Amino acid sequence: MDKLTARKRLIDQRLNLPDRLQRADLLQRVMRIWLVGRPDAVIGAYWPIKGEFDPLPALYRWQEDAMLGELFEPNTPLIPDGGTQIVTESLANRSPRKIGLPVVDKVHKTLTFHAWYPGCPMEEDAYGIPKPKDTEMIVPTLLFVPCVGYGPGGFRLGYGGGFYDRTLATLQPKPVTVGLGYSHGWLPDLAPEAHDVPLDALLNDEGVVWSGS
Repeated sequence: MDKLTARKRLIDQRLNLPDRLQRADLLQRVMRIWLVGRPDAVIGAYWPIKGEFDPLPALYRWQEDAMLGELFEPNTPLIPDGGTQIVTESLANRSPRKIGLPVVDKVHKTLTFHAWYPGCPMEEDAYGIPKPKDTEMIVPTLLFVPCVGYGPGGFRLGYGGGFYDRTLATLQPKPVTVGLGYSHGWLPDLAPEAHDVPLDALLNDEGVVWSGS
């Protein structure tokens, strides 16, 4: 099966998974366990589209763990006055851990990552995908990448735009890359092309599918 056909089939299947919410819950747990002990302080992720797994709840818990466990001094108020957005922005700013979402560079067709927190101002990019508005640019040391499908050796089937490949070629030092997807996306016959670079790890709702280390 060619990649175009495989991509369409897997997206259709993902959108119609009857147990997608249960799979998402399992993958949230896998992701949170995998993050335990990681030294990273800046993680890049993505805004989910087309039935993709949403990594942001697990990442906010990861960020929140640092805020609650390390930052707060005795008698420091946890919730400042001003409403939910000010609460989450204040907490995110006080955390040593940062979460970034991609912003498309339309000229070079690459991605930069800008700080995200729950409730932060968002706007649509050129492709209609929400992105942070006017938040600081950050450089991730760990990057969670959405997978339409994935195969042996840590190779990923994406949407065919090449944004992640071009971005990874420009980031120095290169971040650790971790693919996220559901178990239906396994492609045992996926053949990498010459320019394809394997991910460092792959996680799905059943656990760690691949680890290059």
